[in-house]
Amino acid sequence: MWSWEVAVDVLPLLLKGLWVTVQAVFWGMLLALTLGMAWALLRRSPRRLIAWPAHAMVEFVRSTPLLLQLYFLYYFVLPGVGLRAEPLTTGVVALGLHFSAYTAEVYRAGIEAVPRAQWDASKALNLNTWQTYRHVILPQAIPPVIPALGNYLIAMFKETPLLSAITVVEMLQRALNFGSVHFRYLEPLTLVGVLFLIVSLLSGAVVRLLERRLPVQFA
Repeated sequence: MWSWEVAVDVLPLLLKGLWVTVQAVFWGMLLALTLGMAWALLRRSPRRLIAWPAHAMVEFVRSTPLLLQLYFLYYFVLPGVGLRAEPLTTGVVALGLHFSAYTAEVYRAGIEAVPRAQWDASKALNLNTWQTYRHVILPQAIPPVIPALGNYLIAMFKETPLLSAITVVEMLQRALNFGSVHFRYLEPLTLVGVLFLIVSLLSGAVVRLLERRLPVQFA
């Protein structure tokens, strides 16, 4: 039976976990968007020694589970190079790296959708590669892919419970800890589901706002 008393007791604990989740997603998505753009541009390099490693990296990250990447980063990779990062920091790096492989493909699709005439016009204007991407290609490539990037933002929220594997006490882990102590799981797990739904809806609203602010402008 549902108990409002238990729900009120556990809610502050879950909100603390939600703050951890939001931090992980915010910084992880920022890293994913930045790295994803880097992978996408490197893959388009005419030099194979640059394009092939970037392609291999994207395919490797996309083809391996996030949980496995978390374990390797936290227990092997970072300690192996003499770094002992906090669990949350490692989780942010893992989320950012993992989702950067997907955002790279989204960016690549947007860039390739830009009409070839835009590239030819940039070349005719004697723009270098950096100027072409910055002033011509990316302003046209990014707006159409914002909905796809938004999907990965919501997906990242749903992947954050995996961070508990490296001792990050996020929202779901706090609910499970509460349940194991008080033998009440219905209220904390239900509230976790509601909170995830709320942040997902808010994220979707932000994405739709960006869509309206950045309309598609193919010349």
